[in-house]
Amino acid sequence: MEIRVFCVLALLLFSSSFLQVARGQSDPAAEVVEGTEEAGDLGIVGDDVQDFSSESYTPAAGVETVCVFPKNPSKVVAAGEECELLVGMKNDGESHLNIIAIQASVHLPFDHRYLVQNLSVQAFNNATVPPSAQATFPYIFAVSKFMQPGSFDLVGTIIYEIDQNAYQNVFYNGTIEVTEPGGLLSVESVFLFCLAVALLSLLGFWIRGQIQNLSKKTKRAPKAKVEVGTATTDASTDEWLQGTAYSQSQANKLKKKK
Repeated sequence: MEIRVFCVLALLLFSSSFLQVARGQSDPAAEVVEGTEEAGDLGIVGDDVQDFSSESYTPAAGVETVCVFPKNPSKVVAAGEECELLVGMKNDGESHLNIIAIQASVHLPFDHRYLVQNLSVQAFNNATVPPSAQATFPYIFAVSKFMQPGSFDLVGTIIYEIDQNAYQNVFYNGTIEVTEPGGLLSVESVFLFCLAVALLSLLGFWIRGQIQNLSKKTKRAPKAKVEVGTATTDASTDEWLQGTAYSQSQANKLKKKK
């Protein structure tokens, strides 16, 4: 019985190892800069634009970016569902910034060389940031509905031009938590719950068996035997009692028996 219990326990633990996903560390949430522009004034084109993932540009001096998930501070993204983030941009330079596009990609947290998915590219027509000004730009993305739940790294960049020269800034490089669509109740959480119930049940059966074995051993314990001896009369004691009332009573009893 105990061998079967340990075999089932080992099988459950082995199965749970396939559901574990490497965990990354997230950056602290940044605050949105002031000067938010309306989406209608930005000239958002959409995602049918040039893919800038193969291009690599350097950041311009005096340009700073921040990122925030306004409706999702925990950065939990449901697979196949849209998620919105805001990119804040501050221009401390002397020239106008012409915003070209925002793009992002999903990577494995332990090695960014392993690309999981290139997300949509959102282009702009007339979005600019004047010198000594700040602006906020929206970016809406959705990971694949077939993506496995777990932790992944999201890398987001914003591409812009200064005097017809292209630059880019990484506005976010941190962890997002991908879940199954329809809520936080996933197959992994259900499996882990069932695993915990099974382990507790096996532990209960084992404790019960140990208690039963202990009670059986207690019942089988032999009782202590009490030896009953026979009384003996010492000859020296009889000689000392001769002539006393006790010796005479004993002699009378013997005569009566005869």
